[in-house]
Amino acid sequence: MTDISPDAKPAIVNSTVSSSSDSGLRQIRQYGAVNGLGLWTLYKREVGRFMKVWMQTVFAPVVTTLLFMTVFKLAFGDRGRLTGDFEGLNYNDFLAPGLVIMAILQNAFQNTSSSLVQAKFNATHVDFLMPPLSPLELTAGFLGGAITRGVIVAVISALGIQLSGLANLSVVHVWPIVWFSLTAAIILGALGAMGGIWADKFDHLSAVTNFVIVPLTFLSGTFYDIKVMKEPFLTLAHLDPFFYMIDGFRYGFIGVANSSIVTGLWVTGVLSILSTAAVWWMFKVGYKLKA
Repeated sequence: MTDISPDAKPAIVNSTVSSSSDSGLRQIRQYGAVNGLGLWTLYKREVGRFMKVWMQTVFAPVVTTLLFMTVFKLAFGDRGRLTGDFEGLNYNDFLAPGLVIMAILQNAFQNTSSSLVQAKFNATHVDFLMPPLSPLELTAGFLGGAITRGVIVAVISALGIQLSGLANLSVVHVWPIVWFSLTAAIILGALGAMGGIWADKFDHLSAVTNFVIVPLTFLSGTFYDIKVMKEPFLTLAHLDPFFYMIDGFRYGFIGVANSSIVTGLWVTGVLSILSTAAVWWMFKVGYKLKA
């Protein structure tokens, strides 16, 4: 057994304290205008959250989209031809882009809404409120996860439709596809974040989905040319912001639109800014997040 002199103990303690103190000072992390590491960590958390259950969050929506296409393909075959603005276009080729962007809308909304309402329900929302993340960084992290999930589901759905021969998704213009898919994911991701923050329980979130998101999606021209509608429903359809997202996205594939693409650019652009600002404000004031 080795003896340690009593005189040596204070030196050891002092040395340890000094070393620990110096190490603590060295570990203080300095952030600039943007906490890049924190933002990247939150984004990875959001992506990892839905990728861990990819069978439910990615595979299931893809299967649903392909089932929609299969049912309409069996019902109409190649006989369905449209009139009006889409004169002579095969119905399946008209339907496919609408189903793809509908997948973006639904999955972007579900990603942010489910993430936030689950965090509130499990009282784990402090995990992203306590770190040094600004309201803008929180907004960007959650919306980034929503965009990623929506785009992944859309790309796989489009490839499945094309490779299976259910429809022909030939690209006419690339920029509308990129613009309207991103703005649609931003708007619905922001709506999902607002719904998740506002909802006190899952029933509240289900009400938003069933009475707002689903009706606006299905009545926006996804399955039909809106010009077959009579007044005042035709005017109401033009007031539905989902219509411009779907119409603009479809324009990128078939080169024809029901409305002005410039109008669609303005509507989706302004709504993206306003919805993002609304989420930023809710995080800033801690609406239903801070006691």
